[in-house]
Amino acid sequence: MAKKNQNIAMGNDSQELMAALAILEKEKNISKERLLEAIENSLMTACKNHFGKNENIRVEMNPDTCEFHVIADKTVVEEVEDPVLEISLAEAKMHDDKLEVGDIWQQEIQSKEFGRIATQNAKNVILQTIREEERRVIYDEFNDKERQIVTGIVQRYIGKNISINLGKADAILTKNEMIRGESFNPTQRVRVFILEVKNTPKGPKIMVSRTHPDFVRRLFEEEVAEVREGIVEIKNIAREAGSRTKMSVWSSDPDVDPVGACVGVNGSRVNAVVDELHGEKIDIIEWDENAAVLIQHALSPAKVISVIADSEEETAKVVVPDYQLSLAIGKEGQNARLAARLTGYKIDIKSETQARESGEFLDYDEYEEYDEYDEYDENYEEYEELPDGEYEEVYEELPEGEYEEIYEEYPEDGEYEEYEEYVEYEDAEPEDEEQ
Repeated sequence: MAKKNQNIAMGNDSQELMAALAILEKEKNISKERLLEAIENSLMTACKNHFGKNENIRVEMNPDTCEFHVIADKTVVEEVEDPVLEISLAEAKMHDDKLEVGDIWQQEIQSKEFGRIATQNAKNVILQTIREEERRVIYDEFNDKERQIVTGIVQRYIGKNISINLGKADAILTKNEMIRGESFNPTQRVRVFILEVKNTPKGPKIMVSRTHPDFVRRLFEEEVAEVREGIVEIKNIAREAGSRTKMSVWSSDPDVDPVGACVGVNGSRVNAVVDELHGEKIDIIEWDENAAVLIQHALSPAKVISVIADSEEETAKVVVPDYQLSLAIGKEGQNARLAARLTGYKIDIKSETQARESGEFLDYDEYEEYDEYDEYDENYEEYEELPDGEYEEVYEELPEGEYEEIYEEYPEDGEYEEYEEYVEYEDAEPEDEEQ
């Protein structure tokens, strides 16, 4: 009868244990197997504290029913020297008359017999394991979210830093990672970029940012479906948080305009990102594998006359119109600085006048003329045979219209018309040239 009552009590304990493990597994996201392992270790610890050793003790657990048994294997001997490891033959015969010297007798140990200290130690082992597992689960969860955007709630200011609750853990937003000029109030919801997750003895330490360039990248991934799907790729981002961002984009689909996709209809997509960044200006340019073209785009909104890029030295010499120099450099050099970060080139910007005076660059008027007539290969070769500048000097010395009489001296067909066309282009007003 006593044995039957003992089994009933053990069954009730097992049911209570199963219910407790189910709650822990659901709330703390700790696996049942890990919890059972913690209980097994706690029982082994209790046995060592109670008996002084546990080399011959094992714990048998049923993961389905949560029933467990603590078994001590004792060797049958004639004379007992260590009661923890051995049992006398006479005593063994009382339990099983088939046992002989040298046999192993399995003694079941009742955990209720453990002393207060052993029980407390076992409890501490279980609690410690639960805390460690809880920290591990939280670390794994946020480590998977590293370099992603999450939403948190501002808790309080810690000096100049802010503690942000992310649900299961708190994160720290340092002053250096805040956008200049922004402030937050307690209980305010804020979106942050998980910069780094460290596993420490006190739990995961989560560092977040709102100034990192990838914060802008993730915001565009959320707003622009083409970026999220990989059709449009964000090649690089240069950012001065709170002021201006430059971003280069490229499309793998020739039918998709990468800049237009990021801007959206009436600027809806880029404006959503700007609102999240509290009005930070964003320049979106099209990426190009040609470094000179990329640098030209990167210096927008300034207009560029010429770019000479050295890919080996990663330097570039840029000439802009005189009235565009300040715009190309930007306020306190910001436009040029961001363009250099975006392209990876050291950019030297000069006005057209400075470039002519320094003699470091080509004559850009002639360079543009060459570009204009580059498609007329035969004409270009024909003019190349003339002495350098001869046609200009002749034209300047003659009254208007006399170039026709001079060119009559050249008998080859077509030369007169070609030269006339070229001189008229030289003589054209700037407005006509732009047209």
